[in-house]
Amino acid sequence: MPGVTIKGLTKRFGEIAAVEGLHFQVKPGELVSLLGPSGCGKTTTLRLVAGFLRPEAGEIWVGDRCLSSPTTVVPPERRRMAMIFQSYALWPHMTVAGNVAYGLRFKKGLPKADRERRVREILKVVQLEGFEARYPGELSGGQQQRVAVARALVVEPEILLLDEPLSNLDASLREEMRFEIRRLHEAFGITTLYVTHDQAEAMVISDRIAVLHRGRVVQVGPAAELFEQPKTRFVAEFIGKTNLVDGVAAGSDIVTRGSLRLRVASADLTPGAMVTVSIRPHEIDVVTDHPGRVLSGGENLLRGIIHRVHYLGDGIDCQVPLVGNDVILRVTAPPSLRVRSGEPVILAVAPAACVPLTEGGE
Repeated sequence: MPGVTIKGLTKRFGEIAAVEGLHFQVKPGELVSLLGPSGCGKTTTLRLVAGFLRPEAGEIWVGDRCLSSPTTVVPPERRRMAMIFQSYALWPHMTVAGNVAYGLRFKKGLPKADRERRVREILKVVQLEGFEARYPGELSGGQQQRVAVARALVVEPEILLLDEPLSNLDASLREEMRFEIRRLHEAFGITTLYVTHDQAEAMVISDRIAVLHRGRVVQVGPAAELFEQPKTRFVAEFIGKTNLVDGVAAGSDIVTRGSLRLRVASADLTPGAMVTVSIRPHEIDVVTDHPGRVLSGGENLLRGIIHRVHYLGDGIDCQVPLVGNDVILRVTAPPSLRVRSGEPVILAVAPAACVPLTEGGE
């Protein structure tokens, strides 16, 4: 399987740059998700890769073939790609077998018996064996999605493109299909580019995630790396929940904000520089406080007052304004913690959980 390389890709609609100077690579057999909010350039990038749009600048390579540049665009039908759309795009008047077999009609020299065999085999893989004679209107949303996946895989593409394919499903079905798509990727190993705005979906499905913001890739990496070591405010906030504390470096690994002093994860900060620290809510330990208690026995021990408490079943979500400072931290505590609004508490944050963002900008 070839990989996909995008070099300096730019696409404008009038004065608006939907994609600007985009660089990233999908390795052979890898599944990379393009993750970001609406309007960040995800779908435009996918349409450029598919050959539906011509770039103003940059190039798209698949293996050693340049498929797109400002001067030439290889047509979609000659790109050896398959695309799964958000709407599934199934033919309502065709049976499941007819929908899946549609792309095979254009493979020259493929006998009818071989087409039928391949359709049966792929329907078994996507767990739709016995549904050959049904029509799309007789299927659930999840089953229709499986038909769309089968139709894309049966033609044996070099590259698979998916444009928010699970967004029309309900929450439980969407979760089920995340694991199904990952299972199919591991079975077929097709180089895949997957577009989504759902961070949980991207984290389950992907080998790596490319986070897009305003038409640019701001960080690429495995899910754990993006969550634990975000480089910008945008990535820290978009990948999971976090607290962002703006302060000033008072040493190579110390950040202060007023009376607040945090020792942060191993860093090489420039004293006097403005620094933003990311602290995940679940990394903060909470214990009740009492008058006269002396803080000792560790670093980053902070006094606060419980402001709001929300029971979420698998945890308790709290807002905790810190005493003597204007910082309010969001904390996710275990459901066994019994705290009430107005109660004094002590927060303990390990230095390794205080991650300074290493790149400027949003």
